[in-house]
Amino acid sequence: MNYQLLTFISGIAILIILHEFGHFLAAKLLKVDVEEFGIGFPPRIIKLFSAGGTDFTLNWIPLGGFVRIKGENDPDVPGGLAAASPWVRFAVISAGPTTNILIGIILSVLVFYQAGEPIPNRVKVLGIAPDSPAAQAGLQTGDIILEVQGQKVDSVDKLHDLIYQRLGEPTTLVYERDGHNLSTTLTPRNPPPPDQGAIGILMGVDTKPTTVIKAIPRGLKASFNYVVMLFSLPKMLLSNQIAPEMARPVGYKGMYDIYQQVADPFSFFAMITMSLGVLNLFPIPALDGGRLFFTSIEIITHRRLPPKYENAINTVGFVLLLALLVYINIMDFVSPVKLPF
Repeated sequence: MNYQLLTFISGIAILIILHEFGHFLAAKLLKVDVEEFGIGFPPRIIKLFSAGGTDFTLNWIPLGGFVRIKGENDPDVPGGLAAASPWVRFAVISAGPTTNILIGIILSVLVFYQAGEPIPNRVKVLGIAPDSPAAQAGLQTGDIILEVQGQKVDSVDKLHDLIYQRLGEPTTLVYERDGHNLSTTLTPRNPPPPDQGAIGILMGVDTKPTTVIKAIPRGLKASFNYVVMLFSLPKMLLSNQIAPEMARPVGYKGMYDIYQQVADPFSFFAMITMSLGVLNLFPIPALDGGRLFFTSIEIITHRRLPPKYENAINTVGFVLLLALLVYINIMDFVSPVKLPF
C-alpha cells in the first residue's frame, strides 16, 4: 500500500471515528449508557478494554468506527437513548455532525496558517494539468505570473482575461521563479477543453508568512461560507445556479481521486469533514438529520412518533441509502472525478 493511499484511508477513518466520539462524549456527559465504542467496523478482532460500562473494541474493517448506545431505538430500555428526554436525544444525535464541523474549522485555520497571508497583486500557479500548454512551456507550481504579452498581471481575473484574449495565438509569459524573472511562450487552447482552462493552470494569489491569530478569522469565514454553500446546494441545483456535475456526490474512490489531485491534504480533509457533518444534518432517514427531524417534531408538538414507525422509516431509509452509496461508488469507476484547471 503506497503512502498516499495509507494517509487517505487513515484520514477518512479518523474523521469517522471523531464523528462517533462526538456522539460518545455527549452520551456520557448526559448520563446515557454507551455499550461499545468500536475502532473499525465489525467483525471484531479484540476487546481492548472496558471503562465506565463501555467496551472499547478493535474491528477488522479499517474505514472508521462506531458507537453502540444502549437502547438507541427502544424507549423501554432504562438508561438508554430512546428512553431519554427529547432534548437529551437531540444533543447526543447532533454531537457527531457538530464535531465534524468543528474539526473542519480547526483544519481550515491550520490551512490558512500554513498557506500564509495573501498578497493580492501577485498571481501564483497553484497547479498544472498534465500535457497542458503550461506544462509543455515549462511552467511549474509556485511560479508567479508577472506579464502576459507585455501586459502586467496584478490579479487572477486579469491573468484570466489576458489569456482568453489570445486563444489560439502564441503568447509570451514572464514569470518569477526563485527570485529570477524568466519568460516562455505558449499557445492558449481554442477552444479550451471542458475540464481545464485555456493553458491548464490552477491560479491563486501569492502569500507571505502569517500568525495563528490572523489565520483564525479567515478559517472561520471560509468554514462558514463552505457550510452555507453545502446547505444551499439543493436550492442551487433546482434553480440551475450550478451544474449537476459540479455537485456530483462521490464515494471512496472518487474522494481518493480528488485527494491525489489536491496540493494540501489538510484542505481536503477540512472539506470532507464539514461535508460529512452537514450531510448528516440533512433530514434524511437513517442519518443523524433524520433522527433530529423526528426529535425536533417531538420537541415542538410534545408528541412522539411511535418508535416502531420511526424505526421502520429509518430501516427503509438505510436500505435506500445503501443502494445509493453502491451506485455512487460504481460511478466513481465508470466516470472518474477530475478537478478543473
